[in-house]
Amino acid sequence: MPRPATSRRVAGVLSEVATISAYFELETGPLESGWLPLTELLTGPSVLSGRIAEVARRLGTTEDLVAASIFFQGLAARLWSPVIGAAVTRGVLVDLAPDRAFWRPTPSGPLPLRVAHPEGWEITDPNRAAEPIYRVVVTGLLEPLARTTREVTKIAPGLLWGNAASALAGTVQAIARRHPGHAAGASALGRELLSTGVLEGGGELAEPAPGHSFFVRRSCCLYYRLPGGGMCGDCALIDPEIRREQWTRAVRAARGAP
Repeated sequence: MPRPATSRRVAGVLSEVATISAYFELETGPLESGWLPLTELLTGPSVLSGRIAEVARRLGTTEDLVAASIFFQGLAARLWSPVIGAAVTRGVLVDLAPDRAFWRPTPSGPLPLRVAHPEGWEITDPNRAAEPIYRVVVTGLLEPLARTTREVTKIAPGLLWGNAASALAGTVQAIARRHPGHAAGASALGRELLSTGVLEGGGELAEPAPGHSFFVRRSCCLYYRLPGGGMCGDCALIDPEIRREQWTRAVRAARGAP
């Protein structure tokens, strides 16, 4: 059985992980006014529809399908990031149970998330961390969100799980940039998760140079249909030769080469 981590340790780890980027922030402590139950967003059609409509308005699109896709991917990144970050950098599996987590509406940027009493477990074997992380993030959070999203928009499931895979890859890449010493561990965990359950077939983490991973997805998030939108860096529609050139430039820039 996994050994529980103290609430103080989990809170401390989350505070450290939050320095990676805003997507990794998971606030802890007593709730103030304005925080709403996360379950209502994940499983409440009216709440989710309202959020998707707000995203559509902000992005300047009349296509709810596009807004739903962008919102799902952004929220998936918010749910993956603190859990993966804590696991990879500090060996703690955060228990992000939806019935104990809260969110707060914001006009832009990553949605604020909070748990009043953080809980989790010590990861004693990093090689066996993918399965419990999958249960926490995919089974507990993303599958309910996907069901509700499909209920209100009829969006294709493959598109949603491609978005979840892309969000996971983005999390892995963010950890590698901020903590190069954990790049290999983050990539290994990412690859294992990408071969698990509904994420399987969503895309592939390529590593054209040691320590530099890039994701290639097999579906499209529909970002190109936004006003002024274009192809994302991991888009399945990018010509392979152009992709290789992009990777080469990115690796050179990361190494400080001209």
